[in-house]
Amino acid sequence: MPLTAPSWPDLLGAAEHSVVHLEMRDAYAVDYETGPFADWRAGHRHDPADRAAWWRPWLDLIATTVARGVTVRRARIVSEPVSEYTRFLYDGTFTNVAAGEDVRWLPRRLASDIALPGNDFWLIDGRLIRWNHFSGEGVSAGGEMSEDPAAAKLCAGAFEAVWAQAIPHASFEIRWAKPRS
Repeated sequence: MPLTAPSWPDLLGAAEHSVVHLEMRDAYAVDYETGPFADWRAGHRHDPADRAAWWRPWLDLIATTVARGVTVRRARIVSEPVSEYTRFLYDGTFTNVAAGEDVRWLPRRLASDIALPGNDFWLIDGRLIRWNHFSGEGVSAGGEMSEDPAAAKLCAGAFEAVWAQAIPHASFEIRWAKPRS
């Protein structure tokens, strides 16, 4: 039976040594008319020197987690040329890195030989999984917790295989199709 998903502060607060997150979608909850993605589409870019303008509670949580000695790694499998939404993620990833996350990118064509779970996930200390479920449009369909050892082993193996081939954020050169005129 699935466990109830705790709050993010409770989940990350319980981590003792590692948190890994694997993202495999090319878009998440895209809203073209309002919010950060719409602002980005209109030309807004975060100024790395103006930390107060982009630092938010999530980044505080990551920084606090890392300060306790927990390693936080995020890997993104992306199609190339990348989606517009992936460009948006890429442009803002410096905030994750500033908070202490280690982020890598893997072009999807290089992931063909990796056994991957069917959903994005967070894996805490190699044993506790938070599955992220999404609709076809990328809207969150809720989280689900699992302590299933076989699923945790699958997630850990998949993440490490992706991580081994993925490119560190600072070295990843994003490729996107030029917009049609």
